[in-house]
Amino acid sequence: METMSPIKLTIEDGIATVCINRPERKNALSVDATNGLTDAWKKIGADDTVRVAILTSTDCGVFSAGLDLKEASQIARDEGVDILTKMRDPFHETMRACKKPIIAAMTGSLMAGGMMLTLNCDLRVGLKGTKVGVTEVKIGRGSPWAAPALSMLPQPILMEILLTGDLMPIERLHDYGFTNYLEDTPDAVRARALDLAKRIAGGAPLSVIAAKGGVRATMDLGCAGGLEEGKRLHEVVYASNDAIEGPRAFAEKRAPVWTGT
Repeated sequence: METMSPIKLTIEDGIATVCINRPERKNALSVDATNGLTDAWKKIGADDTVRVAILTSTDCGVFSAGLDLKEASQIARDEGVDILTKMRDPFHETMRACKKPIIAAMTGSLMAGGMMLTLNCDLRVGLKGTKVGVTEVKIGRGSPWAAPALSMLPQPILMEILLTGDLMPIERLHDYGFTNYLEDTPDAVRARALDLAKRIAGGAPLSVIAAKGGVRATMDLGCAGGLEEGKRLHEVVYASNDAIEGPRAFAEKRAPVWTGT
């Protein structure tokens, strides 16, 4: 039984913070937690006041251990079905489709589904001394969601992660550019993520959304297709009131007042 909400969502000053709140289970993704994340991303996507989101978790040494294997075993035993059938969005495609930038504040080690969540983020802040991996081959599960990592890590390194199931020091992945920053403490990880979020939230909203969309399109479609999709996504930006406000504010030597229109 969950004694508290497995997912906490707060919104302040245009920044949404999504917190996985299951420290007693190493922030593992239960059915309720996964469905709670789906609800959170839907709310964030529909809320025009939200400019950027931070994904973090309650401190316990582990950002997320991935799928709740104990619950998976219980469901298989009691109901004869796989746990993924109980989740509305088991591969977190709602999160991946979110147009708002998402920052991972990884305040502990992460593995399996925890890695899946970070792959869906646009920026990543990690904790020094922690480990990262995709452990599915050691437990007979799968990682079809790992495909996007090929644009974030060298192919041999990704293969080592997927085929061995071993955990790697986060410092090694940082050297390959997987994380934006590594910090010394969980509080410093959150502070860095918040600083990034504030800087993003200060930008023109339509420009930020189009920038993320253009990069994501290039990841999915390749350079030529991504360029065309990026130009399409930016049409609304160039035709916006904010496109007039930005240069005007610069000329008048004042901070711009964005309206997102």
